[in-house]
Amino acid sequence: MADPGLTAAGLDADGALRAWLDHLAHERRLSPRTLEAYGHIGRLYLAFLQRHRGGDELRAADLTTITPAELRAHLAERRGGEAALSARSLAQTLAAIRGFHGFLDRRLDLPNPRLALVRGPRVKPSLPRPVSPDQALGLLAEPEADPDADPWEAARDTAVLALMYGAGLRVSEALSLTAADAPLGATLRITGKGAKTRIVPVLPQIGAAVEAYRARLPFGLAPADALFRARRGGPLSPRHVQATVQRLRGRLGLPDSATPHALRHAFATHLLGAGADLRSIQELLGHASLSTTQRYTQVDSAALLRAYAAAHPRC
Repeated sequence: MADPGLTAAGLDADGALRAWLDHLAHERRLSPRTLEAYGHIGRLYLAFLQRHRGGDELRAADLTTITPAELRAHLAERRGGEAALSARSLAQTLAAIRGFHGFLDRRLDLPNPRLALVRGPRVKPSLPRPVSPDQALGLLAEPEADPDADPWEAARDTAVLALMYGAGLRVSEALSLTAADAPLGATLRITGKGAKTRIVPVLPQIGAAVEAYRARLPFGLAPADALFRARRGGPLSPRHVQATVQRLRGRLGLPDSATPHALRHAFATHLLGAGADLRSIQELLGHASLSTTQRYTQVDSAALLRAYAAAHPRC
């Protein structure tokens, strides 16, 4: 159904793209990082179409006339060159473009059903790559073992990593905590992807790690301030957490797959291995679909098969 408050009359293609991104930001409430990625995909798509059609200004109404051959030509361009996309990234690009055209159809009454004929590359689903329990505990212990780290920063890094491994939080979710959230109680209310809110239990060890950090924090915080702070007092960034884990895994000799998100994967996989049911893990992780959580059963099975192959006398 077209949006009565939005009309295609006089709207150029760039304006239609901005309207879609605004919809994703304010109605779908997607993360800034996802919006940036979709905006990049959309701008490259429109720039290709304008070049392909002779450089004339592209109107929103022109998007109803895009042919499957033109969309395939754009995907072929993205697949080649120095910045060639992988099959997975190409599939994500096609999904974003389809989402854009779906918005044009529903909100601006600018359908283009022919583009449904375009098929993306087949992508084999990748399994999550968690760290082992010993590797996870090693990562949590390593910040305090660094003689060059300031004690409060070491305590901060330990607390952030503990929240990811012990509570299954995403990096962005851990960094979204405010001073008002501490001290942590027995549970924590987290708002994750798609503004989906969930309640996660907090182990005493996690609460203790956060309190150890707060006791050493050299900055005063207002209740609404981000709980985790950078060296100069500003909010801690996801990039810092990624760099910290990269440094720690180098000291511990862990593989490149030992990333911050691998701690969240480990949280799920280790719960599953200990007998937790999939529905409970789905709720704890905040997955919208059970099929997303079911990937962890494949991880657990793969580990079992590796152990069998390594230990069975007939293998």
